Amino acid sequence: MADQTTTNPQQPDAASALIILAGATGDLGGQIAERLLGHGARVRALVRKGSAGAKPDGLRRRGAEVVEVDFGSVEDLTKACAGGTCVVSALSGLRDVIVEAQGRLLHAAVAAGVPRFIPSDYSIDYTKLAPGSNRNLDLRREFSQRLDQAPIRATSVLNGMFTDLLTGQAPVVLFNLKRVVYWGSADQPLDFTTTADTAAFTAAAALDATTPRYLRVAGEVATIRDMQAAASAATGEQFKLLRAGGLGFLAAMIRFTRAVMPKSDDVFPPWQGMQYLHNMFTGLPKLAPLDNARYPAIRWTLVQEVLASRPVQ
Repeated sequence: MADQTTTNPQQPDAASALIILAGATGDLGGQIAERLLGHGARVRALVRKGSAGAKPDGLRRRGAEVVEVDFGSVEDLTKACAGGTCVVSALSGLRDVIVEAQGRLLHAAVAAGVPRFIPSDYSIDYTKLAPGSNRNLDLRREFSQRLDQAPIRATSVLNGMFTDLLTGQAPVVLFNLKRVVYWGSADQPLDFTTTADTAAFTAAAALDATTPRYLRVAGEVATIRDMQAAASAATGEQFKLLRAGGLGFLAAMIRFTRAVMPKSDDVFPPWQGMQYLHNMFTGLPKLAPLDNARYPAIRWTLVQEVLASRPVQ
């Protein structure tokens, strides 16, 4: 793949690392924990007080230290961060989580003397977008400004869209209709990375003391025409393109959908997903340069592989 940096950092002894992981009971966080443990690192998973069930128990069985904390208490979080070599956040939510709870976690990491912090970004390049173009990414931008002012080394992992969403939540590949829908240009390059590959890269970055402020990866850079070919190859059936309109029409759809939907605390209401697609189709948040080659052991999963793994309906 073109447009990649080729730095191959010297990896430290993973056994000497203690990674403080917040959000380990989520899908991405759980996979980050699994990758870290596979490298031989120690993982201290922070879970909310009173958490019980299969996910915390599963983390313990895999070898993680599970610590119940009050995410509203900096003192509690500071104790939990003691001795850590890097704090990794995979928290998911709105302002109360991404800005406020994550802000307390940052304060605690600094107070505990943790040298590095990886925030819960995992997105397209929000640094290139105008404020107001995406609610969830605005929250990440706000937190990043706070992070940049803190006396700690920070690294954000940016991965485009999770490829996994193409098999369900993202209304792009319409399997029943044999169509790939888009707005704007079918030739706009788009960044996709699976959750598993993002977790593998984040785990490697957490164990790498030489990371820069931003790391950008894409399991595959694909246009809509590429996705049409991938869907056809994955299913053995011919997919066609469906242009739903221009970017101005999509923006109007977003405004209308947001206006008519009742207010809720959902992290990903329909209009939020539409905002994300609009951002991607503009080309503004395209990831460049890519750091895929930084950790050569990672094998990147292609769009066609993900589409082929979709259960037959």
